[in-house]
Amino acid sequence: MNYLPLLQVFSYVCGLIFIVAFTIKAISYARMPIHLRWELYPIVSDKDRPYGGSYHEDLDWWHRPLRRSPGSELKYMISEVLLFREYFRRNRPYWYFVYPFHIGIFLFVVWLLILFIQTLFTTGPISSFNIASLIIGLAGLVIGTAGTAGIIVKRLYSEDLRNYTSPRDIFDLLLIAAVFVSGICSWYFSGLSFSGIVGYFRSLFTFGTTSLNPATIIFILLLGILFAYMPFTKMMHYLAKYFTYHKVRWDDKPNLPGSNIEKKVQQVLNKRVSWSAPHAQPGKTWAEAVNHLQHPGK
Repeated sequence: MNYLPLLQVFSYVCGLIFIVAFTIKAISYARMPIHLRWELYPIVSDKDRPYGGSYHEDLDWWHRPLRRSPGSELKYMISEVLLFREYFRRNRPYWYFVYPFHIGIFLFVVWLLILFIQTLFTTGPISSFNIASLIIGLAGLVIGTAGTAGIIVKRLYSEDLRNYTSPRDIFDLLLIAAVFVSGICSWYFSGLSFSGIVGYFRSLFTFGTTSLNPATIIFILLLGILFAYMPFTKMMHYLAKYFTYHKVRWDDKPNLPGSNIEKKVQQVLNKRVSWSAPHAQPGKTWAEAVNHLQHPGK
């Protein structure tokens, strides 16, 4: 039985599930009602008060345009993504495992992009991408495996983390670890190269044939499962972070009469309360609930 066409169809289906589910998730995030904004200062994009304070301190601030620096936000986000400074500051013992885990994932993604480029623009077995593919791919797999193993151990044996760790969290980490380990096995059983994976990637675009060892087949299956499963898990937090920072943590645009923010706030206030409490009756709008708190006798 020729297993390759079935494996290719499996990869196509998993890729399609990832693209569709990711798009739906991103749209759902973007369309969510306005968040309760933190407005914690200093805000990194503020040009005038980098060390604290708010534009509300200025006289007639509502007549002045906000001075923001997108470059400062970008600089902060890059340093956070590459260094994970918040983990380092707040939980350094955990950072020692979280950091290599994420760096391994970043390298893994870059490696997949290199394989994609290698597949599209090269035809022979030797290309200028081979060295980069080997170094980045192997580094990502090894570092990612070490980081994942450390996080699993830390979450299981640290009392603080264990209280916030669900069985599904462990399953997600084990799935990622299985992808990393199977990738290393594929490299080892393919003559210390990724020729088997490159050949399979090429077959997805050329509909050609290629030979695969069992370790590479397992890697392809696990990778497809991970991509199809990812949009339905907490692993989508990398997408949610944009909204958390830019729409919650750093969004302090004034809520002026007639502004777009006022319209969004009004939409939220018109939503119905779906739960009951001494201070809130179900079925009423949030505006009515707030008015009741302000005027209990009415």
